[in-house]
Amino acid sequence: MTDKKLYTVIIFSENTVGLLNQITIIFTRRQLNIETLSVSPSAIKGIHKFTITTFSDKDTMDKVVKQIDKRVDILKAYYNVDEELVYQEIALYKVSTELFIQNGKVEELIRKHNARILEINDSSVVLEKTGHYEETQAMFTELSQSIGVLQFIRSGRVAITKSKVERLSDMLNTLERKLEEKSDTTSNGDE
Repeated sequence: MTDKKLYTVIIFSENTVGLLNQITIIFTRRQLNIETLSVSPSAIKGIHKFTITTFSDKDTMDKVVKQIDKRVDILKAYYNVDEELVYQEIALYKVSTELFIQNGKVEELIRKHNARILEINDSSVVLEKTGHYEETQAMFTELSQSIGVLQFIRSGRVAITKSKVERLSDMLNTLERKLEEKSDTTSNGDE
């Protein structure tokens, strides 16, 4: 039996209609469940970054990333383990204003979890917590036990590598150097 762990797949592409469907099919064919998914523009203009987490083994991840890389619309795909990344999730919690005010330990709970109050109105209070899954889940558990949670949502993981620049930038720079070398070789041969 292979040992499965959480992998974060980072995919760079242009923002193309239908691409997300093509990517998810690759995971489905390998019987991998997508745990979290986040898509946003990257640091490189015109390039979007997909961040997907899934439990798998290394061999399967190698195959998935190679298959994703073969897609025409994909610039590059990588996978990482948690130790190679800086990552966070955001969670929102809605609780009753009345119970929030009545419970004397809520202020302590907010400080303990380094949470923020986003909105207070007559019927509800919305709290925000940023952190790893375990941290946002711990706050959910404590709020549920102390005053109850009316609504709860957690975002997908957002992640950046611990390396100095985006791996796509390294790949694009290498490609640009090769093109320049080829151009120099071609122009020197013309003389």
